[in-house]
Amino acid sequence: MHTDGTTDLGDLLMRVARVQRRRFRELLEPWDLSPSHARALAVICAGDDVRLSDLAERLRIAPRSATEVADALQERGLIERMPDPGDRRAVLLRATPEGRRIRAEISAARTADSAELYGRLPAGDRETLARILRTLAD
Repeated sequence: MHTDGTTDLGDLLMRVARVQRRRFRELLEPWDLSPSHARALAVICAGDDVRLSDLAERLRIAPRSATEVADALQERGLIERMPDPGDRRAVLLRATPEGRRIRAEISAARTADSAELYGRLPAGDRETLARILRTLAD
């Protein structure tokens, strides 16, 4: 431990991130989706007619990986592909009604899970934590 406590803070932050990732994986089990598939579905639902290259960029993954994620979501009937009217070589991704329904269910479950996890803290501490994390993220 450094005398200023920075090592412990970093370790604690990583532990909390691992807890959050584990909880997210467990939360997704009823829908049989991986976290990467759920994040991709969220991106596609947030901005209809999403190009594969934009999906890859938003998820910070290789274009080939974005194609694999899109394939899996399309196979499940959660998204559909369509030609880009502005570029015949490009493909656009759009959420299906089923994809939007599942995305809404996941979002509601995640909101409830976060409320349960962060509800362990008094409201003032939650506000302080949010302010601190925003400062560190910027």
